[in-house]
This record gives sequence, structure tokens and C-alpha cells, in this order.
Amino acid sequence: MAGVGRLEPEVAAGRAAVRDGLADVAPGASVLVGVSGGADSLALAVCLGFVGPRAGWDVHALVVDHGLQPGSDDVAERAAEQCRGLGLTVGVTRVVVGASGGPEAAARTARLAALRARAARLGAAVTCLAHTLDDQAETVLLALGRGSGTRALAGMPAVVNDVRRPFLGLRRTDTAAICAAHDLEPWADPHNVDPRYSRVRVRQEVLPLLEDVLAGGVAPALARTAEHLGRDLDLLESLTSGWLDAHPDPTVADLATQHPAIRTRALHRLAVAGGAAPGELTAAHVAHLDTLVTDPRGGRRIELPGGVTCVREADRLQFAPTPSLA
Repeated sequence: MAGVGRLEPEVAAGRAAVRDGLADVAPGASVLVGVSGGADSLALAVCLGFVGPRAGWDVHALVVDHGLQPGSDDVAERAAEQCRGLGLTVGVTRVVVGASGGPEAAARTARLAALRARAARLGAAVTCLAHTLDDQAETVLLALGRGSGTRALAGMPAVVNDVRRPFLGLRRTDTAAICAAHDLEPWADPHNVDPRYSRVRVRQEVLPLLEDVLAGGVAPALARTAEHLGRDLDLLESLTSGWLDAHPDPTVADLATQHPAIRTRALHRLAVAGGAAPGELTAAHVAHLDTLVTDPRGGRRIELPGGVTCVREADRLQFAPTPSLA
């Protein structure tokens, strides 16, 4: 039977994580899982292959070939073959990876675009990604080192719209054990040990050092921090939404009366609504916008990514296309 292997504790934990993470998915729904061929995604595929039929889901796998290494098409086909052996409907797609944001970010962008397109064609209720607790810890630590805002420090959410990450409570050792219990052969991506990537050095050098200095438990602690911050962030975002609903066109005075935690979130949303590029709008940009509200002199201009400029005029912040110098 598809997805049946030795019931090791890690296998039981993986299946439980899938059941819990997709508890709201109705029988008859389509579920898509992104697969790279690595241990994490194969483990998620095999757990979905077991839980899905019992829950009445139609489980599909999409193997994404980034084409970044020689033989990547063979790796993709081997991953697809193993997923078919689990009883999953499988598609393979090759993506073109751009250069924006660096190689890791560009690959992620291309991969997510391919998954969104396949989910739309399937009418999938959810798309599952195989990020683990270790991935979460690395994400939070990188965000801390870069001085990122609360959203980045909250890490990757387990649920965001139709995307699910049911394995955020599992370790990489767990996914390796799940694959071993099902006689699966994960692919070891050379990029995962290439020290040119900051995430790899965090994984291989920084986290082990922290574990040694702090006597262990660092990765789970970072993941718990992300979870706590995520809950707080959800509340702040809800409060911001309520305030903007009541003040759809806020004056500078309206904004000035708000707590900075609400005001800066409102400014971020106003800037995006005004045309600023959401993926490039940073905490530093929002801090500059905040000075237009808090500095009584007013009248200054703040240029934002996406070709948008914000100007304080009288009692309003005005967003308009940045004038061309040509």
C-alpha cells in the first residue's frame, strides 16, 4: 500500500504532523506537495501518501527541476519515480531561475511560481512545503543577524493562505529516518553544503557553535521564538487592519496618535497601496516614512522602491510616481 513503511516513531510523528497541519482540508480536496528529491520533501510526500487516501484527499506531487546543476533532470525524474511508487500523481516541471535577490531567493521565487501555477490548474485546496524546525531556526538566526523586522523574525508560518508547512515541528533527522523507514533514496543537494551560501555556514558553523556554547536546545528555542513572535504579529496585524478600516484615508494627525507598532504597519500598507514594491519595501523605508508623521517640520520627500515617492502635504501623505530625470 502506498506510503506504508516501518512504523518508526519518526514516521508516526510525520503522519500526525500532516493530519494536524491539514485538519481543515475536506475529503475530496486536491492537495499539492512540492518535491525536490531531498529527504525533507520525500518524507512529506510519503506521509501525505499514507494520510491522504485515508482522509479522502487527491494528493499530487510536483517535482521542480531548477536546472542549476548538471544532471538535474535525472535527479528530478528519480524523485518523480519515487513519488509514483508512493501512489501519488506526479508532475515534473523545469523552471528558469533568474538573478534577482541572489541565487537562493531567485530559485525560491521560481519554485513557488511553478507550484502556484500547478495548484491553480489542479484547483488544489492547499500546497504543502517541507520546511523543518531546522530550516525555521536558520531563518530566524539569519533574520537576527540582518537586523530584520518582526515579520522576518517570526520565521516561516505553518499556515499562510493556502500554503502549509506541516513539518515545522520535525527535525532533519526525523525526515531522514522517515525516508529510511520507507527505503527511499533522497538526493543530497551539493548546494546544501556549499559554504558560499550564508544559510549553509549558519547550518554548519554558527548553529553548532551556539549549541556548544549554550549547552544545546538552540534550534528548538529559535523555532519557539518564531512561534511566539508570529502570534504577537498576528494580533498587531489584526489591530492594524481594524484601525485602517476605521481610517481608510488617515491624516498625519490620525497616524501620529497611534502606537508606533500600529502606525508603522499602517504606513507599510499605505505605501504598498500607493504603488511601492512590497517585496523590496524594508523596515528602513518605513522608518523614513514615519519621520514624515513624527517630524513637525514635514514637507520632505521619501523615495520608495517601485518608482514611488511619498510627500507630506499639509495633513496628508501623498504617494505618486517618482519623477523621471530623463
